Amino acid sequence: MIARSRGVAEKLSSGIAHLFKKYGVTHIKGTGSLTGRGKVEVTTPTGVQKLEAPRIIIATGARAKFLPGIEADGDRVITYRDAMVLPEPPKSVVVIGAGAIGVEFADFWNAFGIEVTIIEFMPRLVPIEDEEVSKQLARSFQKKGIKVLTGTKTTGVKVSGKTVTTSYTTPDGKDGQITTERVLLAVGVQANIEGIGLEGMGVKLDRGFIQVDDNYLTTSPGIWAVGDCAGPPLLAHVAMQEGARCVEWMAGKKPPLVNYDAIPGCTYCDPEIASIGKTEAQAREAGMDISVGRFPFSVNGKALGAGHTEGFVKVVINKARGEIVGVHAIGHGVTDLVAEMSLAMTSEATAHDILSAVHPHPTLSEAILEATAEALGEGFHL
Repeated sequence: MIARSRGVAEKLSSGIAHLFKKYGVTHIKGTGSLTGRGKVEVTTPTGVQKLEAPRIIIATGARAKFLPGIEADGDRVITYRDAMVLPEPPKSVVVIGAGAIGVEFADFWNAFGIEVTIIEFMPRLVPIEDEEVSKQLARSFQKKGIKVLTGTKTTGVKVSGKTVTTSYTTPDGKDGQITTERVLLAVGVQANIEGIGLEGMGVKLDRGFIQVDDNYLTTSPGIWAVGDCAGPPLLAHVAMQEGARCVEWMAGKKPPLVNYDAIPGCTYCDPEIASIGKTEAQAREAGMDISVGRFPFSVNGKALGAGHTEGFVKVVINKARGEIVGVHAIGHGVTDLVAEMSLAMTSEATAHDILSAVHPHPTLSEAILEATAEALGEGFHL
C-alpha cells in the first residue's frame, strides 16, 4: 500500500514536470537563496547558478513542528514524511496530536490491526472542527479500538532500543506512560524560511510565517510569497489559488481575492471529515442569529445502498439574510460534497438557492439539500 501511494504521488509529480515542459517553465534542481534585490543563487550538484528577475515568488512550503524537548529521529520518533515511507507496519504506535494528520495516520494504522493510542492536548479530537463532528469521530474511533487521551499533555519521549516510552499527564493531573514501537509527532507544521536569504531583505515575519498583503506581496519590493510559508490555512488547494492569483496580479489583471472565509478543509480518515466556514460555536460567538440543520446518512438512499451510513451533514445559516455561514460533515465521501457549499458561499448564494437546485437521487449530495432544508425549517424527510 505504501509503494502504491508513492507511485500515485510520483505520477502526479511527473505530471507537473510535463506541464513545466508544455508551458516553457525552466526547472532548476537545487537549493535557492536570495542574495540581493532581484537576485537568486541556486546551488546545484554541478555548481552555483545565478539568476536575476524583477519578481520573485517564495513558495518553500512547511515541515513538521516538534514539541519542546521532543524531536523526531526518523526511526523510532517520526513525522508524517517518515510515516508515508515506512517499509513495514509497526506493531504499536503513539500518535501525538489529533489534528488532520494525526487522525488520518491513526485510522490508517488501526486498519492494519496496529495498536494505536492518540494523545491530544486539547479537550477533543480534531479540535478546529465543529464539536459535533469531533464527538462523532471519537465514537467511531472508540468502536475501532483506537485509544484516545484528550486533554492530555505529553511530557516526554524516551527511546530505548526498538521501543519508545511516552510520558503524559491526564486532565486530572495523573501521570502515565505507554511504550510502543514508534511515536508519530503530529503537532502541526512550521514554515520553511531558514537559509533562503530573507535576512537583510526587509521581509517581515508574522508568527514564524512570511507576512504578505492581499496580493501576496511581502514587505520587501519585488518579493512575493504564497502557500504554507505565507501562513494558514496550510492546504494544497489554498496554495494553488494563491499562486494563480499572485501571478495574475503581477500580469496586471485584477483577479478576485481568495475568500478565506470559504476555504474547504478535508480530513481523510474513515469516516472522512469536510468543513467550510464557521462552526456553530464560532457563529454564536460572532453574535449571529443562526439556525442549524442536520441530516444523517443513516436515512440517505446512496449511503444505505453503499453500506456507509455513519455520520451526518450539518448546515449553519444566518437567519437575518439566509446566508450559509458554515457546513460541517462527517461520513463516507463527504470530502467530495463540500465544493458545492464553497461555490455557494463564494457566490453569495442563499440557503434557499440550495433548495432550488435539484439534487439527484440517490446520491450523497441529497444530504446537503436535506440539512439545508432542516436549517430553514422546510425539511420533510426526517
